[in-house]
Amino acid sequence: MAIANIMTVCVGNICRSPVAEAFLRRAFPERKVWSAGLAAVVGAPADDTAAELARLAGLDVAAHRAQQVQSWMCTQAELILVMESGHKVALEERFPLARGKIRRLGEYGPGGAFDIADPYRQPRAAFEAAHQAIEAGSAEWVRRIRLVS
Repeated sequence: MAIANIMTVCVGNICRSPVAEAFLRRAFPERKVWSAGLAAVVGAPADDTAAELARLAGLDVAAHRAQQVQSWMCTQAELILVMESGHKVALEERFPLARGKIRRLGEYGPGGAFDIADPYRQPRAAFEAAHQAIEAGSAEWVRRIRLVS
């Protein structure tokens, strides 16, 4: 099964999911990768600290604008990667037909599955921790996606 459409999801779509989107887009430039939020700050750019850390990692999120997750997005995506287990529950409640393709970005951590905490309005250290977790989770998903498609 080819995974050609991947969506990343967090709450506001300004801190975590845009960075995950950028990591996945860099790994899969031939695929459609986008991000959205459960309670998006619609039209807002990526948070300044998240964007700076992304830039330091060689990623460009400058053009990002937050968008609200929509039913058609869940239909189009073959894989939906969320930041927290609560996001999975919320998406499955709102979009029951997406069950089965919603997974946590941190599903395959070395010590087991992990959530990526929201750094919004937190100190820089929270953004750095989230960025490292997003990078690790993205790398593992890239490896797994390449195995199956």
